[in-house]
Amino acid sequence: MRTLSPQEVLVLAVALAGLLAPQAAHGQPNFIVILADDVGWGDLGANWAETKETPRLDELAAEGMRFVDFHSAASTCSPSRASLLTGRLGARNGVTHNFAVTSVGGLPLNETTLAEVLREAGYSTGAIGKWHLGHHGHHHPSFRGFDYYFGIPYSNDMGCTDTPGYNLPPCPSCPRHGAAARVTRKDCYTEVALPLFENVTIIQQPVNLSSLAARYAEEASRFIQRASDSGRPFFLYLALAHMHVPLEVPLPHTSERGIYGAALSEMDALVGRIKQVADSYGKGKTLLWFAGDNGPWAQKCELAGRVGPFVGAWQRQRGGSSAKQTSWEGGHRVPALAYWPGHIPAKRTSHALLSTLDIFPTLVALAGAVLPPNRRFDGLDVSPVLFGWSDVGHKVLLHPNSGAAGKDGGIETLRLAQYKAFYTTGGAEACDGSIGPAEHHQPPLIFNLEHDIQEQEPLDVTSREYQAVLPAISRAYAQALEDIATDNVSVADYSKDPAVTPCCNVQHVACRCQMPGTHASLLDRHTERRAARGCL
Repeated sequence: MRTLSPQEVLVLAVALAGLLAPQAAHGQPNFIVILADDVGWGDLGANWAETKETPRLDELAAEGMRFVDFHSAASTCSPSRASLLTGRLGARNGVTHNFAVTSVGGLPLNETTLAEVLREAGYSTGAIGKWHLGHHGHHHPSFRGFDYYFGIPYSNDMGCTDTPGYNLPPCPSCPRHGAAARVTRKDCYTEVALPLFENVTIIQQPVNLSSLAARYAEEASRFIQRASDSGRPFFLYLALAHMHVPLEVPLPHTSERGIYGAALSEMDALVGRIKQVADSYGKGKTLLWFAGDNGPWAQKCELAGRVGPFVGAWQRQRGGSSAKQTSWEGGHRVPALAYWPGHIPAKRTSHALLSTLDIFPTLVALAGAVLPPNRRFDGLDVSPVLFGWSDVGHKVLLHPNSGAAGKDGGIETLRLAQYKAFYTTGGAEACDGSIGPAEHHQPPLIFNLEHDIQEQEPLDVTSREYQAVLPAISRAYAQALEDIATDNVSVADYSKDPAVTPCCNVQHVACRCQMPGTHASLLDRHTERRAARGCL
């Protein structure tokens, strides 16, 4: 065996120190995961030159790592979030479609969240923003590993407000008087106001959407300050309302993209503020990971984001959208950035095949913690990619059905290297109202994304390329299904009961609980707390 020179020993020691430093006792890194809602891959200027509204996110990309082949674990809200927080697909964790305002259940209680693992490892844990994994009883985030929670229990369109913002179709404000004043409109929630929680208490109902972004930024900053002052490492999960409709924007706005562009600018500013606050407590101490929960909601027309080049042309030729709720690239390929000065190299673009599933095992490893036993994970520890040592991610990545076609949560689309195979296709509702019918494919449609990123023309089944790749795809698919079938699989309770609807004042129409005639932004926090009570 060759003896290492002193110089080689020094280089090896430095490399090992860099590897072990994040896991050292009392040296655990802080983590901030920012999840944007319904944001498109092309909504990031660093991804798509036409986008001009994201200078701070673009700066984040320049100072860190940009992922161009990064995917949400599902193409709709609840399953995507459940997978991020468990590292497991909905076929394993039981969350296969969205929870409702009246949902009794949520993410199954036998599933272990990232917050629970990190809290056990000594972290202060906070969740700010949209939850959408169950709000009743112990499904509430305060019982899922988070020391602090501030946010709304589900999507910002799942309840009326006094500041209804911009939506298609437009929705009315909350009623203020008796049942006669109520207006019923398709796709609008008019009966119960959208609540804002602090821990288990409703502090405002209806929430003021106009000031929600500022309040999220304020509470995130306070959480970071409190955790930093305590000397404990922290994990902050910040799930934004942006870019989900209804969009709220400060007026006047100057974006060339109108309302959507103005909202995108507001989101960009919010992320920039969080980065600035984190850096102020020690640059290099915090890993910030930004990603989208799924692609744009195309049926919202000009209030939807950009998919970039991932247009799903094959599907669009047959009707329907190829974005949110679908397993086309526009539905699950999302913008993603990672920033950690001194650890993640700057100005780096990764082409590794990655997913929000990877956040769980990666942060667990960096914290020096261990994965929960007696279950399998779909995510990978991708810290070698973050550190710039490798650009290899998943060999196989599964894309579950998310509402457009097939059984919810079913695995009928998979990626193998540059090849993507569809056993079922379908389009969600598009801006023009069309819906692409579900079609089943046996043998599967296979696209070579390296040459056809628009998913326009599947390989000819008689071609050499198709015949060469089909056996590998078939084996990978069979192995994936077998792995799930033999795993410790959870089942979510999707039953509904109107009695579990969050309501701080059942005597008042729409559950209103702020002082009549007083604008929410004028209420101080103590007044809000006195005026409200939690209903779990």
